[in-house]
Parts: sequence; C-alpha cells; structure tokens
Amino acid sequence: MKNTYKKINPKTPKDMKSEIRSPNTKTNRIAKVIARSGLCSRREAERLITNGNVKVNKKILLDCGFSVTSQDQIEINNQPLPKKVSTKLWLYNKQKGYLVTNNDPRGRPTIFDQLKEKLNTRFISVGRLDMNSEGLLLLTNDGDLARKLELPSTGWLRRYRVRVHGYVIKKDLELLKNGITVDGIRYSKIDANLDKQQGSNAWLTLGMREGKNREVRRVMSHLGYNVNRLIRVSFGPFQIKNIAPGEIEEVKNKILKDQLEFSKPMNKNRK
Repeated sequence: MKNTYKKINPKTPKDMKSEIRSPNTKTNRIAKVIARSGLCSRREAERLITNGNVKVNKKILLDCGFSVTSQDQIEINNQPLPKKVSTKLWLYNKQKGYLVTNNDPRGRPTIFDQLKEKLNTRFISVGRLDMNSEGLLLLTNDGDLARKLELPSTGWLRRYRVRVHGYVIKKDLELLKNGITVDGIRYSKIDANLDKQQGSNAWLTLGMREGKNREVRRVMSHLGYNVNRLIRVSFGPFQIKNIAPGEIEEVKNKILKDQLEFSKPMNKNRK
C-alpha cells in the first residue's frame, strides 16, 4: 500500500485510521476540511499538503486525497487548524489600484490590507480582479464555498461594464458568441453589447461564465480594442448596486442559502 506520509511508520494510514474510527464515523478529504476552515482555498490547501506543510496526528501528510474525521488532529505549519465558523459571504466593491492577494513582495496595496480592520476574521476571495480592475468581488470565510462559486460549472454569469479605446464594430462583438481562441487559449461564449460610443471611446457590457485570468482585456485586445476601464457589476445573483468603492456588505444567511440551493439544479444539468 502506498505510504502517504513522509516518514515511514510501522503502521500504515489504513491501520492508523481503523484504530480510532468506527464504521459510522464521518470522513472528509483533508483539503476540503482545510478549505472549510476559511484558512485558504482548496487549491491552496492541496499545495500546502504536497509541500509537506500539513500534519495529521503529528505525522506529515503528502496525500491530498487522504480522509480525516473530527477526531484527527490537523496542523498547518505546526499550528492547529482554525476551527470552522459559520459560513459567511460578503460583497466588496474593489477599487482600482489594489491587488487581490494576501502579500505582495513589492509592497503594493492589497484588498486584505484595506479590509483587515473592517473584517475582523479570516476571509478569501472568490476568484480575482486584476490590479487595474474595479467592482464586485465576493469574499467568504469558507474556502470550499469559494472554490464552488468560482468554477464555470456553477453556472453563474459574471457581468462587466467595459470602456475601450476605439470605434467598436458590432460584427466584431458577434464573433464572441461562439467563443474565441486567443494565443492558444480557448475562451467560451461571451455576450457582448455596445452600449454607447463616446468619441474615440466606447462603453460595452460583457457577460461570461468562465472569468479566466485577464480574459476581458485579452479578448478585447485581440479584437483591436484597448480596455481603459473595467468594472464588474454582478456575479451570479449578486450585484454591486449602491455599495460605495472600498466598502463591503454581508449577504444575509437566508439569501445565501436560497441562492446556493437555487444553483444546484443548474449544476446538475449543465454539460
């Protein structure tokens, strides 16, 4: 049997689990448990595991698929895993000039610096907006929820207001309806509409379900239009509405629960 621990022990993980678990003990994959604590996203949790930063019952774990129970002692960088708190979701109106990252080696301002006094709790972002982008960003204390919401399979539409430099030709926008490939990267269907042409600038509304890294800027540049302002106005059922730049608003638990339940049939039927 493959050993999932860095140090070889006379007992295999299967033997160790059988000593403490009854057949009725509920188990969950370690990466999912870490994400649910709000410490980080599931992807980041998997990275911590493969890098040897996670211990289960004092033993270094390297297997992201390993399952644990509430009886197991989990440590991250030799610190106990934070206890899971009730899931929360916040709407945040990100301002231009802030990075969506915990730490920047170059010392540039981040949303976590801006919000540390307003949100006295651990939180992570659902996806990202680049430094020069503005608008709606979802924040949560549940890494597993963050992962679910940012996946295209969730089916939630991201809508953007975009200002570009150039005289927009509507036929160019129609090319996006069936998806487009840019520099070897395939982007799925994008709904694009010309709202207003103001001199040499134009305002567009774009809707997409993927939200790949710098997708709007790369696609528009490919069509010959330079993006000089990008504002996300909605993410699924949530809208920026009247939230002031730099401010946050907590989503009520009932609304969050209702929206997550509503999205389930969409996930199931989406190909």
